Amino acid sequence: MAENMMEQQASGQAGVGAKPESDGMTLSGLFGILRKHVITIIITFFVVLGAVIALTAISPVQYSTTTQLFATYNDSSEGAANSSEQNSGSSYIMGQIKSYPALTTTQSVLQPVIDDLGLHTTVGQLKGQISVTNPTNTAFVNISVTDGDPAQAANIANGVAKSLSSVVENTLYASGSRSSVKLSIVQPATVPSTPSSPKWKLNILVGIVGGLILGVFAALLKDVLSKRIQDGDEVGEFIDAPIIGRIAEEEMLNSTKPVVVSEPGSPVAEDFRRIRTNLSFMAPVEDTNCRLIVVTSTGASEGKTTMSVNVAAALAENGAKVLLIDADLRHPSVSKKLDLDGAAGLTHVLSGQASVKDVVQRYWKPNLHIMPAGPKPPNASTLLNSPIMVELLNNALERYDYVLVDTAPMVVANDAVIFVRRGGSLVMVCRRDQTLKRDLREISDELTTLDLPVNGVIFNCARESKKSLEHSNYYYYYSNRTVDHRKKRRFSLK
Repeated sequence: MAENMMEQQASGQAGVGAKPESDGMTLSGLFGILRKHVITIIITFFVVLGAVIALTAISPVQYSTTTQLFATYNDSSEGAANSSEQNSGSSYIMGQIKSYPALTTTQSVLQPVIDDLGLHTTVGQLKGQISVTNPTNTAFVNISVTDGDPAQAANIANGVAKSLSSVVENTLYASGSRSSVKLSIVQPATVPSTPSSPKWKLNILVGIVGGLILGVFAALLKDVLSKRIQDGDEVGEFIDAPIIGRIAEEEMLNSTKPVVVSEPGSPVAEDFRRIRTNLSFMAPVEDTNCRLIVVTSTGASEGKTTMSVNVAAALAENGAKVLLIDADLRHPSVSKKLDLDGAAGLTHVLSGQASVKDVVQRYWKPNLHIMPAGPKPPNASTLLNSPIMVELLNNALERYDYVLVDTAPMVVANDAVIFVRRGGSLVMVCRRDQTLKRDLREISDELTTLDLPVNGVIFNCARESKKSLEHSNYYYYYSNRTVDHRKKRRFSLK
């Protein structure tokens, strides 16, 4: 990991402010979106499949059967017909039979069937149960009937066939003359043994395919419409910087003590130690052995102060001399986060009302010093750009191994730029479901214009993967906490 961090930082310095090239949606990008919204896909899939199954279950059971008739030419002359008459009769039949499907569904054909079978239905209703076809270039007429009663379906099909034959032979043509067309039932309808609908296998297959397609569509639509960062990998679409740490959402982070102090054996404490290791590979300020780490975020409530105090404690735990400066003069919060007296601080030093030794406070270890912001000044930007601030930083860089500066969010002010210009490494804090994509894109453009890189990103409130939960069980097994507390923690993870 250390080598990767050095390579990524070196590439960032070589192409300062460079933004990742985008060649449109790639296959890996598509899979990344689907993996990110897998819950949406699963929910959509089961909703669609469940709806299909429910509709299939409540659909009435229907049976279908078919009877087949064959049309022949009824020659009026006695004896065998010559070939000319046969050809003429065949042409006549082919011309007439095309109209028989429409004829079958008329009242002249269907009303006798209703009367003979004693059906409690109308011609229009019976018409909806019947399907009549004439296969192309044949003299066949196929009559299919669908009904909830298999026996009645067969009776109706055979009844309609007889009625159609009677109408064609006796009443369709001129009264008193013999019909030239004769319809014969060559395949009577039989009672079906299995229902024709609902088709369970087909419907379930349609539900599975439709559920997958709609699930993927819902995931893509959700990703397009999403205005906030949902995954750490998304950050790379806006800022060309490595993820130097992922911090899961934990209740212990709301405490007034850093996790390496209150819960040194926890997985979250180990995550901050991982960030500590990554920060050690960032370049120190020129001509010094001190690393100036500038911590900011795009907007408010993304956890930059929480990250700052916990990273500072992790660095001090390892023996490094650390100074944490609360330079967010517009909304100071470091002293509140650590439960320290914030009445005097950086504002007094920059305004000449106090010296550095008067406002710096020792916390937890002798090598961890905190400089609160003090009261809110009316001219924050002027104070941070003052010569006194430059002198303060120069003195701090000579005395400490790490100087962490907690600055205002970038959408509020670009105070972070002041410290990065003086050799600092910029660390951006992004929070899941809080960081706005629009703000991140605008800040990335601004930093590109200023020719300043982002050296690393801490992704806050990251989703816990299965792998991280396995690591959690490992840490809890070997931690020094009581059994009751371990049980409580495991319960909160569920």
